[in-house]
Amino acid sequence: MSHTTLALGATALFAAGCVWYLPAAAALRAGADRPYSHRIAAASCLAFWGTPAFLAVLLLTPAPWAALGAVAAAGVLTAAALLAVARLQRTREQHEETERWSTLRRTLPTLDEPRPAPARPQLTFLLYLLPGNIVASVLAATVLLTADSLTRQSAITATMTAVGISAASLALAGTRAQATRRH
Repeated sequence: MSHTTLALGATALFAAGCVWYLPAAAALRAGADRPYSHRIAAASCLAFWGTPAFLAVLLLTPAPWAALGAVAAAGVLTAAALLAVARLQRTREQHEETERWSTLRRTLPTLDEPRPAPARPQLTFLLYLLPGNIVASVLAATVLLTADSLTRQSAITATMTAVGISAASLALAGTRAQATRRH
């Protein structure tokens, strides 16, 4: 395979990675607004996705394969090392945060807050709506799959049956949810 074709592939790979390296670049630009571990991980991401871009440029030159392999390995190893450091730093940051919260919890009095009441009308609505929609879907699929030949009439029949059952299920679910809300 020619160097030009590989350079085009490396460029396409670099372009496809923009969903990872653009947010990483933004995190680095944010500076101290982001945790240190997050910035190190962003640098790792940039090193990883910058490797194909650098390789694309090198592939357009008459560089030997050994040099290209060395550059690729160096980019991947740099990214892996930065990622390992970021994970260690993240562990330290989480440990410090846990210590801060435990200190805060020891200094504040415990408060017994009342729990919110369960959302019974919503639950009732779902319990009446879902079985109806499941039955409608299964019935429509059965009508369509068991028909000898798929005609317009069988498709309309299946659709109208499913819509009717779903509408009835929706009306019943709404009525039951209203009745639950009143009690």
